[in-house]
Amino acid sequence: MSLSGLILKLAGWKVDITQPDYPKSIVCVAPHTSNWDFVLCKFAYAAAGRKAGFLMKESWFFFPLGIVLRAIGGIPVPRRNKKEKTSLVSAIVERFNHSHRLTIAITPEGTRSRTAQWHSGFLRIAMEARIPILLGAIDYPTRHMYITDTFHPTGDIEADMREIKRYYSRFTGLYKDKFCTDNDA
Repeated sequence: MSLSGLILKLAGWKVDITQPDYPKSIVCVAPHTSNWDFVLCKFAYAAAGRKAGFLMKESWFFFPLGIVLRAIGGIPVPRRNKKEKTSLVSAIVERFNHSHRLTIAITPEGTRSRTAQWHSGFLRIAMEARIPILLGAIDYPTRHMYITDTFHPTGDIEADMREIKRYYSRFTGLYKDKFCTDNDA
């Protein structure tokens, strides 16, 4: 058992990863209601012998923390305007197109606060890069983390997002009032 797996086991967490270790993929992770989600997910993925980069708001990439975050796969996300977010999607698609092996974890909520407006960039990246999306879920009441389903986007962003939100609606974050899968909440 790896050190990551041992730490999770001692903390009472179980990890269920049944999906293939695709050479290229996005791991969509929800619910995201706490900074602990990041730590738990990094440990869970490492316990399975896998590595994934991750997107994180650029304000976390200050010195010296930024050096550590980049070293473990962090990609800073600008929080300024729509044009920069569009160019981020293009840059990540390019990164996938020029990599033999790459997995990036993305939290579609884009925040730890309650929001029904999930970001669709991960769907656009997967479509343009022609890669699968692994659905990674954290369920605090049962202390379980899952990657048991793969989603292949259809190109219909709204329908795909409804389907993904439906999948995640059965899971509960650390702060359950901060997680929303309803489109009108």
